[in-house]
Amino acid sequence: MKESEVLNTGTTTVGLMCKDCVILAADKRATAGNFIASKKVDKVFPINDKMAITTAGVVSDIQLLVKLLKAELKLKEIRVDRAPGVKEAANLLTNIVYNNVRKFSIIPGITHFLLGGFDNTPQLYDLYADGSITDIDDFVSSGSGSVIAYGVLEAFYKKDMTEAEGVDLAIKSVNAAMQRDSASGEGIDVYVINKGGAKKAAHKKVNTKAE
Repeated sequence: MKESEVLNTGTTTVGLMCKDCVILAADKRATAGNFIASKKVDKVFPINDKMAITTAGVVSDIQLLVKLLKAELKLKEIRVDRAPGVKEAANLLTNIVYNNVRKFSIIPGITHFLLGGFDNTPQLYDLYADGSITDIDDFVSSGSGSVIAYGVLEAFYKKDMTEAEGVDLAIKSVNAAMQRDSASGEGIDVYVINKGGAKKAAHKKVNTKAE
């Protein structure tokens, strides 16, 4: 199969550091080239009680890697009799991504994850498609609509935002990307991770117009 024949995928995901929590958000459209394959895809997943992750890239690799991460974290908890930390989970996943992207395959296993969690403090990591890891202290975005989302984040993000402000900005930035990126759309999922755990945030119906 030629590289040009491999179906492209697209999305918009966002991660925000707030005063007492991490906000993760993503749209719900899945594409295969120019075809909209699904309009109700979950791209933000809770990993355990205190962590969640956003996904972008090749769907089959994403599904496998998320399952591997959940299983490995559970096994480690059983072995050492304690729940793994957020940084441990991020390092584990980035090692898996590094090995996955470098193995020979007709279809390259390209994946990009944002991992948010709460130990004693909120933490956010950017796990890039090449297997690198970056500790984020403000905001980050991934996917085909990220360039548009970054414009909104740069303009409106401020340090020590409240949870409500963070949720509002996450929705606004993904919604802006949905207006111009054809691979992003259909709706927005938002998760909040704080000392109480990872939970899906309740939010109003997303406006179809950029604000």
